[in-house]
Amino acid sequence: MTTSPARPTAEVSDTDTPKPDVPKSSPTGARPGGSLSPRRRGATDSKTRAALVEATAQLMLDDGHAAVTARRVAAKVGVNPGLVHYYFQNMDDLFLAVFRQGAEANLRRQKRALSSRHPLRSMWKINSDPRGVKLLMQFIVLAQDRKTIRLEIAAYAEKFREVEKQAIARVQKERGSGLGSISPAAVSVLIDGLARIIAMERALGVATGHAELTEIVDDYLRRFDPLEAEEDP
Repeated sequence: MTTSPARPTAEVSDTDTPKPDVPKSSPTGARPGGSLSPRRRGATDSKTRAALVEATAQLMLDDGHAAVTARRVAAKVGVNPGLVHYYFQNMDDLFLAVFRQGAEANLRRQKRALSSRHPLRSMWKINSDPRGVKLLMQFIVLAQDRKTIRLEIAAYAEKFREVEKQAIARVQKERGSGLGSISPAAVSVLIDGLARIIAMERALGVATGHAELTEIVDDYLRRFDPLEAEEDP
């Protein structure tokens, strides 16, 4: 989850303005006669919706998930708070949209990394991204009492790790195992976990042991994913 939401610039067009098909006196979606109808939602490809998602991610990074409200998200984009509820059923729905956008972007980054000349180095770099780690930690806190978010994180993590594991196995086969008896799955956990721990602790101002650990990782990378010449991994 390492998206980099840009500052929202989308303006609300006429097509983005909700046009309820029920009287204002029926906020629950009741049609004349007492029947209920599904509440209308904005298009998923709307520029306004995208701006709301980006604004939410930035608020989570700047002030934490607890600071995210429909009013604050709307104010950041410059729209009426009602539009937040027009595009998202509730705040959990909005949080899920933010997570899914980041997860999809990170899977694309992973695909590029694993097809590069130095897949392990590239994976280490992805998992060391401080912005992505910070946003992930916010979602982990949210997941403690939100089952839908917890399941979404777990599904993404399993998919990310499975692809990573297969790529590591392929590299081991092509280049010979430089990691002894360590399995591809274990290498994946080590790369992901160690990189994120360092990023988390750096954000807190903790640095003890980082240089020593990074030196160990660099030593393994030199043996298992060596650079042919001095270059940016």
